[in-house]
Amino acid sequence: MRIIVQKFGGTSVNTAELRLDIAARVHEALAAGMSSVVVVSAMGRSGEPYATDTLISLCRDRYPETPLREMDLLMSCGEIISSVLVAAALRSQGIDALAMTGAQAGIVTDDRYSGADIVAIQPDHLVRRLEDGKVVVVAGFQGVTEVGDTTTLGRGGSDITAAALGAGLGAEVIEIYTDVDGVKTADPRIVPEARTIDVVGHFEVCQMASEGAKVVHPRAVEIAMRNNVPLRVKSTHGGGPGTLIATGRRMGWPEIGESRPVTAVTHVPNLAQVRVLAPEDGFDPQADLRIFDAMAGAGISVDLINVAPELVGFTVTMNLADRAETVLARQGLKVQTRRGCAKVSVVGLGMRGVPGVMAKVTRALAGERIKILQTADSHATISCLVEAKDMERSVIALHREFQLAQASPRPEGRDGNGLRHGANSNGNPVPGGPGGRL
Repeated sequence: MRIIVQKFGGTSVNTAELRLDIAARVHEALAAGMSSVVVVSAMGRSGEPYATDTLISLCRDRYPETPLREMDLLMSCGEIISSVLVAAALRSQGIDALAMTGAQAGIVTDDRYSGADIVAIQPDHLVRRLEDGKVVVVAGFQGVTEVGDTTTLGRGGSDITAAALGAGLGAEVIEIYTDVDGVKTADPRIVPEARTIDVVGHFEVCQMASEGAKVVHPRAVEIAMRNNVPLRVKSTHGGGPGTLIATGRRMGWPEIGESRPVTAVTHVPNLAQVRVLAPEDGFDPQADLRIFDAMAGAGISVDLINVAPELVGFTVTMNLADRAETVLARQGLKVQTRRGCAKVSVVGLGMRGVPGVMAKVTRALAGERIKILQTADSHATISCLVEAKDMERSVIALHREFQLAQASPRPEGRDGNGLRHGANSNGNPVPGGPGGRL
């Protein structure tokens, strides 16, 4: 049995007309000889009646002390409603479909409510229904503990559901359907000429997602990467092959895709820069530990970390800036906080060992008279903290500097999907002609 997992987000399931588009995508999969598992998110966005944020407000606005266990039970309802309606829409189009909750699909989690981790996939019931010829529509974003409590997987959890099911079922591909036609070289709302990337590696997309790209949840990409399952990001409304995300023989260093140092520009808004200043006689040997222990104890995640003898700097989200100041002040530390910041990053596996990438980053920003407040880098990213008012100009300038609107030449011997001729995403021969099909 050849299995495909097809995930549709909230904006793809919100109306009867959009659900017909889902039926068209499922028909395509069935016509290709695949058995389809459809994963759906809650319908719509905040303010619409069945959106997750709306359900949260329904309870929290009046009963703010509601335990997370009960909140998870409430939040899971949005995806269940979607799964029932999508299954009904599929049946109306002649597709034999049924709906399942995350628990019925075999998604077992720990008991960390509102941010649970999947610990096992037990898909026997789901597989039996696929073997009966059914299309199974699974409510995303949710699972069940070993004692039967409903849990949710955190923001973007439906992507995680799709990846986990794809890995657990040995799917040939996981398709992530969105309102854009693939992974872009930048946010098209900021850079209208941003290009859809044909092929990219799991690791690179994971880096992009971690640095602010919103197309796929980074945890979902990690699961797919670890299990070597290709993903494809596509538009619900058709119109092209989208972006293939797959990895070659060396994990994290794909032998497919573009040969350029930078693949995309990403951004994260609404940040604050926290600077902890050393006293005149310098930090004591335990100061760094006290700072980061205090942040961890307060549940504050830090990013863009710089540690030096005279100061410790990092960023937090704007909504946590006041808490970070208070916690550090209790440690007797001198703190300076700059609010209204944003992070812009260039991402690309090709930058490793290539001289001049940072020079191009600084040239692009200097050309727009944009001040860099702080930097951090890895083998695959260079991130700069800038003032929020400069974020969009920074993204545009970096996209232009690295000429990302222009497609790079295809590596010799590869097809339009970036795969070697006659090979699948693992480099293995595929019968039926050049390029094969996923």
